[in-house]
Amino acid sequence: MAKRLFLATALLGLTLTATAQAQTEVQWWHSMGGPLGDWVNDLARDFNASQSDYKIVPTYKGAYDESMTAAIAAFRAGNAPHVLQVFEVGTATMMASKGAIIPVAEVMKTAGVKFDQAAYVPAVAGYYTAKGGKNDGQMLSFPFNSSTTVFHYNKDAFKAAGLDPNKAPSTWPEVALAAAKLKASGHKCPFTTSWVSWTQLESFSAWHNVEYASKNNGFGGLDTRLAFNTPLHLRHIENLANMAKQGLFVYRGRGNAADATFVAGECAMMTGSSGLYANIKKNAKFANGIAPLPYYPDVPGAPQNTVIGGASLWVMAGKKPPEYKGVAAFFNYLSRPEVASESHKRTGYLPVTTASFELTEKSGFYKANPGTDVAVTQMIRKTTDKSRGVRLGNFLQVRTIIDEEFEQIWGGKKSAKEGIDAAIQRGNEQLEKFQRANKG
Repeated sequence: MAKRLFLATALLGLTLTATAQAQTEVQWWHSMGGPLGDWVNDLARDFNASQSDYKIVPTYKGAYDESMTAAIAAFRAGNAPHVLQVFEVGTATMMASKGAIIPVAEVMKTAGVKFDQAAYVPAVAGYYTAKGGKNDGQMLSFPFNSSTTVFHYNKDAFKAAGLDPNKAPSTWPEVALAAAKLKASGHKCPFTTSWVSWTQLESFSAWHNVEYASKNNGFGGLDTRLAFNTPLHLRHIENLANMAKQGLFVYRGRGNAADATFVAGECAMMTGSSGLYANIKKNAKFANGIAPLPYYPDVPGAPQNTVIGGASLWVMAGKKPPEYKGVAAFFNYLSRPEVASESHKRTGYLPVTTASFELTEKSGFYKANPGTDVAVTQMIRKTTDKSRGVRLGNFLQVRTIIDEEFEQIWGGKKSAKEGIDAAIQRGNEQLEKFQRANKG
């Protein structure tokens, strides 16, 4: 009896081992930490549990720029991941990476998975779709954690300052007035911002329907050049510089460094990513609100729409057909209305499909959580050639240059005009460099 039991157990172990070995592993490199890292791990776990053919293995590879650099090195060495999360700043660079990526539409078609590009939110899908060339009209990457810029504010701080906690400032003059009241009530950081170029130049430009760069912000060709030296841009940066002198705007660093100061209650108002919602919901100890970006009311047609942020998933070349089938199955799973809706509700990132947005709306989530629909309503507005996004080569370097020059402005070492002019001159050098490197 004991011998038969041993044999049965051994056979069961062999069967389980064979099943595990039969699974095709798909490596996924990402840049999500904290609550968003938990979300990514949960997505992989739930997908793996939903079927037995494939296993998604998520690996955190550092910040967006770090993971992109690591993937490029890994591709050259022949050991790149199957799926790489790349922030929107890297889109033009990935599109120009000949032989390094396979268009997501092609991956889905080859795997025999139904893929309807029209099912994805147009403002999101359009950014990652090729215009011209052999891949014209194809989605090149999979929209994953798409975000946009919103206005976060501390309702408790508003109440303490005598401001209406249910009414966020809707214009930039109102932001300055609210900041003055917050400072008078004892707040040392009335207003801050993360991702300066994204929030104060790129989204600011689209929101006011003015160009950030020529050639339809880069969509019209590689010979695009920066154009954020208009009187409107100059006025806005001068206003922020004056607010910085008065202690109404406090610069907290590059990238998303300011996010932590808002979540901790240190800063009362901030412009930043809608994707901060997950962190705020989990860690903030105060009542908070989400509102549309402020605008200048004297600008005709404003507000227009905001631009995309966040990241998408790119499929790297050089893998085996069964592995690409696993990628396609995972992307198909992420596109399910119920999965995409839950991701949207959990993180604050945009719903990737129209069906997931409709499901979220029907569930009553937006009514129960005021402000969570702001990101969506800002993005689904009709876009123009000036407002549908910014797609530049060497965009990461351009943003770094803007950070460097604008830090000189916030610190009072350069005037707004001097800083803007220097950023444009240096940024255009990067665009020219990219153009030369990708001729034809």
